Amino acid sequence: MINRKSDRVMVPAILVISILVPVLVLILMYLPERYEVLGGNFNNFPLFHAILNFFTALLLIAGYFSMRKKELAWHRNLMISAFFLSAVFLVSYVISKISNEPVPYGGEGVLKYIYFFILITHILLSAIIVPLVLFTMYRGLTGEVWKHRKIARYTFPIWLYVAVTGVLVYLFMAPYY
Repeated sequence: MINRKSDRVMVPAILVISILVPVLVLILMYLPERYEVLGGNFNNFPLFHAILNFFTALLLIAGYFSMRKKELAWHRNLMISAFFLSAVFLVSYVISKISNEPVPYGGEGVLKYIYFFILITHILLSAIIVPLVLFTMYRGLTGEVWKHRKIARYTFPIWLYVAVTGVLVYLFMAPYY
């Protein structure tokens, strides 16, 4: 069932959000100064982000297997939960970027190249994943199963990669926080 009226609203909204989110994160990364947000100290954000990414990855895998078993209610609930954790991550990441100075990677040798490969692919794919997740969720929740399946084939592996590499980035950076 194609819902053209809601597409006229949701498709442009998804596109605007998909552009605004990466632009906002880029701007925040290069702020000339940091601000105390909500009056708190947010030094534990990297660990919190790693935990969110870890559980997002687990939910994505569980959602994938529930879909394969045709347990569609479980699939929907697990994927909505993964989306929720990703949204919490995004909000806390923005607060973290406003509140904390960037921490440089201090590793050397081969690990430095591995880290930067993981970091660069993570960053690039995290920008791409925003519209993919939003469109996949929208198509699934509106019952457009064939469109949902078509885009989910790309969304799932990219989203999983971003979640897993988010944990890896933390593990590489942990000694420097």
